[in-house]
Amino acid sequence: MKLEGRGTFENSPCVKEFVQRMMLGGHEAFVLDLEKCEMMDSTFMGTLASVAFRLREKSCGQLRVVRANERNTSLLESLGLDHLFELQPDPLPDAPEVLRKAGLPEAGPDERRESILVAHEALVEADPRNAVRFQDVIDYLRQDGSGGNC
Repeated sequence: MKLEGRGTFENSPCVKEFVQRMMLGGHEAFVLDLEKCEMMDSTFMGTLASVAFRLREKSCGQLRVVRANERNTSLLESLGLDHLFELQPDPLPDAPEVLRKAGLPEAGPDERRESILVAHEALVEADPRNAVRFQDVIDYLRQDGSGGNC
């Protein structure tokens, strides 16, 4: 996969859906090229953590993140995610394909809310120190039926 632009709560469901579909097809190893990724929000990073946990459930599943810029590498490390997947400065010999939204359903408000919640819970699971940072977000999202978009 290749992310161009920003990794945010808006495209996190797309990444999650893509990985799920590929895993159903028997794929267990994924490479995410962040060379042209400007920035990532906590939901996107939590989605990566969630994907890494799902892949670990498979005996040989893995996620590799390649060519992340200094800022994105620092963000991943500061949240303790660097132990969940490999961070590599260079791409693998096989060129990754560009991940596009085409063919994947657009997430509705409820699905987006659930995606944000799961992502932030994965951040806390990845490193319990993240609870201090994200507990308010998690509590808010767990509230039953509170309207509003995240």
